[in-house]
Amino acid sequence: MDNLSHSVASLAAGALLHRSLPPESDSQKQGIRHRMMLIACWLAGNFPDLDLVLTPLLPAPLGYLLHHRGHTHTVLYALPQALLLAALLYLLWPAARRLLKQSASARLGLLLSIATGFALHLMMDYLNSYGIHPFYPVDARWLYGDMVFILEPVFWIAFGMTLAWMVRLRALKILLAALLIGVPLYFTTRGFLSWPSFAVLSGMALVLGVVQQRCGERGRGGLLLSFVFALVFVGVQHQASQRSKDMLAAHLRAADPATRVLDMSMSAFPANPLCWAFASVESNEAAGTYALKRGIVSIAPELVPVAACPVALADTAAQQPVATGIALFSQEQGDLKALRRLRSENCHFDAWMRFARVPSVNAEQATDIRFATSPRGNFSTLRFADFANRACLPNVPAWAYPRHDLLTPR
Repeated sequence: MDNLSHSVASLAAGALLHRSLPPESDSQKQGIRHRMMLIACWLAGNFPDLDLVLTPLLPAPLGYLLHHRGHTHTVLYALPQALLLAALLYLLWPAARRLLKQSASARLGLLLSIATGFALHLMMDYLNSYGIHPFYPVDARWLYGDMVFILEPVFWIAFGMTLAWMVRLRALKILLAALLIGVPLYFTTRGFLSWPSFAVLSGMALVLGVVQQRCGERGRGGLLLSFVFALVFVGVQHQASQRSKDMLAAHLRAADPATRVLDMSMSAFPANPLCWAFASVESNEAAGTYALKRGIVSIAPELVPVAACPVALADTAAQQPVATGIALFSQEQGDLKALRRLRSENCHFDAWMRFARVPSVNAEQATDIRFATSPRGNFSTLRFADFANRACLPNVPAWAYPRHDLLTPR
C-alpha cells in the first residue's frame, strides 16, 4: 500500500488503543502517552518500507524487485525491527522513558502500538497484487491478496477523516478535511475514480465527521467506525475479486479447453468493486506453450460495462471485447522450453523469476505485465543487454519462484 494509507491506518490504531487503556494519573502523563502511542504506531506502520535502503545490494531493476517487500516484510524480521524501534523511542525521548518506568499502562500501550503498526503494514501490503512472503524462511512463497488497489482512497477517507476531525484547531481541521475530499475529487476529474465512487467516499467522510464530532475529544466511536468501514470494504473487495476470477477462469477454459489456467492476477480499480484489471497465465504442456493475457473484467456488466470503467485505468482504446463483462488489452504466447532454458542458462533471469508473476519474455528483455507502463517503461523490465557482461550476483534472496509451475515440467 501507499504510505499515506499506512500512516492514517496506524495513527487511527494508535489513537484507538490509547483511548482503550486506563488513563494515566494526570493529564501531563496522559498527553505523553498519547503522543508516544501515536508516534510508535505510525513509525511501526511505515518501518518495513525502510527496506528501500537495501535496493543498492543488486543492480536495477533486481534490487527493488527482490529487496522491497523483502525481509523487513516478514513476521520473523518484524521482531528485531520492533525491538529497535522500542529502543530508539526509549533512548531518544526522555519524557517517554520516565513514563515507561512509572506506568504499566504506558508499557502495555507501547507494546500494543508497535505490534499493531507492524501487523497493519503486513496485512495492508498483502491486500494488493504485488504480494508479500510474510512467513519466510518457513514458507518462501509469495502471497497475493488481489483485492485492493495499491493507492486506495477508501483508506484515506476512512481513517484520515476521523483523525482530521480530532484536531483541536478548527482551521487546521477544516483544511485537512478539505484536502481529504479534494484529492479524490482531483483523481475523479482525471478519470481514475468514477463519480459514483466519489459520491460514496464523500458520504463516508460526512458520516465519519458527524460521528467523531458527537463522540468528543476522547470518544472512540469515530475510530471504531473507521475500522468497521475499512473491514467492510476489504470484505466486499474480497468477494468481488473472487467473482471476477470465477468469471475470467470460466472464459479462459471455454476459450481454450486444452490449456491449464495457472494464475489470474487481479488489480482492483480504486474505490470500485465492480471493475478489475487482470493479467492471466495459462500453460499447455503438451503443446509446449504458455499464454499471457491482459484485460479488464466488470463483475456487473449490465450496470457498469467494461467500457464504462474509469477511463484512466480502463485503456478503452485497446479493449477487445471477448465475452460479456470481459475485454482484452493484449495477449501473447511463449515457448516453455525456451523459458526453462533461459532460466537455467541466465542466472540474472533466474533471479528475476523469483519476483515475476506474469513473465513476458522476448530476445531483448523480460517484463512482468502485471504492472502498467509509463513514459519510462515498466519498472519490472529486465534488459538482458544490461547484464550481458555481469557475473552472477550475490545477495539474491531465496524467495520461491511465483511461476514454478511454468519452470518445472508436470
